[in-house]
Amino acid sequence: MKELKAADKVTQRMTHDGAVQENLATGEVTNISSREAEADFSPSEEPAAAAESAAEHIAAAHGQRQAKKAATAEADTLREGSAAGQRPSSRLQFTEEELADPGLQKYIRRSDRAADRLDAAKEAVPKKKVLKTERVFDETAGRGKTRLRFEEVEKKPNGHLRHNPLSRPAQEVLLTAHNEVHKVEQENVGVEAGHKGEELAERGLSYGKSKVQAGLRQRRMKPWRDVSRAERASVRANADFLYQKALHEDPALAASNPVSRYLQKKRIQRNYAKQVRQAGKTAKDTAAATQSAARRAKEAAKKSLVFIRRHSKVVLLVVGIGACVGLLFGGMSSCSMMGGSGVGGVFLSSYLSEDADMLAAEAAYAGLEADLQYELDNYESLHPGYDEYRFDLDTIGHDPYVLISILSALHEGVFTMDEVQSELQTLFDRQYTLTETVTVEVRYRTETRTDSEGNEYDVEVPYNYYICTVTLENFDLSHLPAYLMDEEQLSLYAAYMSTLGNRPDLFGTAEYPNASTLKEPTYYDIPPEALEDETFAAMIAEAEKYLGYPYVWGGSSPSTSFDCSGFVSWVINHSGWSVGRQTAQGLYDLCTPVSGAQAKPGDLIFFVGTYDTAGVSHVGIYVGGGMMIHCGDPISYANINTSYWQAHYFSFGRLP
Repeated sequence: MKELKAADKVTQRMTHDGAVQENLATGEVTNISSREAEADFSPSEEPAAAAESAAEHIAAAHGQRQAKKAATAEADTLREGSAAGQRPSSRLQFTEEELADPGLQKYIRRSDRAADRLDAAKEAVPKKKVLKTERVFDETAGRGKTRLRFEEVEKKPNGHLRHNPLSRPAQEVLLTAHNEVHKVEQENVGVEAGHKGEELAERGLSYGKSKVQAGLRQRRMKPWRDVSRAERASVRANADFLYQKALHEDPALAASNPVSRYLQKKRIQRNYAKQVRQAGKTAKDTAAATQSAARRAKEAAKKSLVFIRRHSKVVLLVVGIGACVGLLFGGMSSCSMMGGSGVGGVFLSSYLSEDADMLAAEAAYAGLEADLQYELDNYESLHPGYDEYRFDLDTIGHDPYVLISILSALHEGVFTMDEVQSELQTLFDRQYTLTETVTVEVRYRTETRTDSEGNEYDVEVPYNYYICTVTLENFDLSHLPAYLMDEEQLSLYAAYMSTLGNRPDLFGTAEYPNASTLKEPTYYDIPPEALEDETFAAMIAEAEKYLGYPYVWGGSSPSTSFDCSGFVSWVINHSGWSVGRQTAQGLYDLCTPVSGAQAKPGDLIFFVGTYDTAGVSHVGIYVGGGMMIHCGDPISYANINTSYWQAHYFSFGRLP
């Protein structure tokens, strides 16, 4: 007999995913709707917990690094302050002549005040008395004795000066506990809220604790920090006095340019600081140390000044071009004093003015150009009254590095915006020439008139037709140094342009599209058979000395750098010819023209139309193989078969 079984009770209900059927006996739920289930975009619990745990670890690691840095800085402060406190007094002893010199009074007072502050800072360092034993010989008893005495020593600050390595395991245990709670906290809102509150409280306590600890560190390290700062200030004040004394004793140094004086001042500071440190180690008399430092600094200053005065032109250019630094320092021993620290050459070719002044000067010059452009754009409305306007205009623009190099060279390395305000207008007036020419033409127009009988007739009537021709000539700012500067200033200008003042970041090409960029010269290996010609070999040997030198309009020697004709004239004058300083056209007039098929290494190659001038505008030395060496920007080898040089090619020429 078949066993009867009751049917399972089944219910239906609606859910977010549509209608479902649920078997109450088995608990099975079946979707009976055709509606697609909604996607679940809520974050899973495990990734969220992992992210929170990772964030806590990152925060903890950051706190550990900050604690280590603070502990290291604290230990360094203690070490420097203790060393400064143990060194002898740095107070200078002044002679009667120095005290009576009005020009030194201000620096003497500064030195004394700095020494007073250093002595006060040393006195403020905590001290303690410790009991020490020492062995002495008793002559009466004829034997040694042990004697006890109290000695005052420096008291170290309370607390730890190093980071505690055991704090890391404790933090890891706490982070692990938080991580375990993160895994389950989303299952219960109450647990999650309680855990978040606990974490917030822990972070607040940790932040407050770190601030309190930082304040305590600052307070307990203050005596040693004050000693270190006071000693540095005393060293600077004493070095300033020694520098001013050297200026009074050596008028030639006082008359030198700001760059030289700056280098001498830094040298005196280094020598004096070194002597002070050595005095602390050797316990010698400080006065003797300072006099020795002053004497050595003065001798070094004199030797350096003599070298700069005798070789100023060579120094200013060669130190700006890295390829020649080794030659300069290797061949002239006295130059090692100027560049021994590794910064002398950098200063000589660096912009020393404040960025704010340099950027303000560039902005002011650009403002003058913007005003000129506005006048040209609105010339007809600003200058009315003419029948026709004609324009022949050069492009407005300049290289900001050229502008700052000119101003720096004219002011011996350092300028302020107030000092160059009038010079900016002078440079602008020399660069741009705006000319208005008015032409009057007699023209005729037909007019209809009526005679006495009422008949109309035409007549040609003359009238004046006014034509305004506006011409703008841009002479190019880079051409002005040759007309405004003497040879020494032009040398300094060349040094600045060779390195862009060691500030290639000052004028980015995105904001300043006309700004120069540092360029490496192109090199070329001349075939050995071409160098068998002794005359050509002599030309190349001389020419390659100046690879990398910047292009300087009007330059004609290594001290000022070169332009194209100045470079070629210099090379051939030092390779067997004597033609003097020639222009590109003048060099062409000296040569016998030859065809490209007849050209050989050592011939000159000429170009036209490379800039706005009549006749030959550029010249180079042909080296064979379709290559030339010329003064581009910088002096370099170049392929004459490029589209640019072929478009401007004029002729080859052979020297007599």
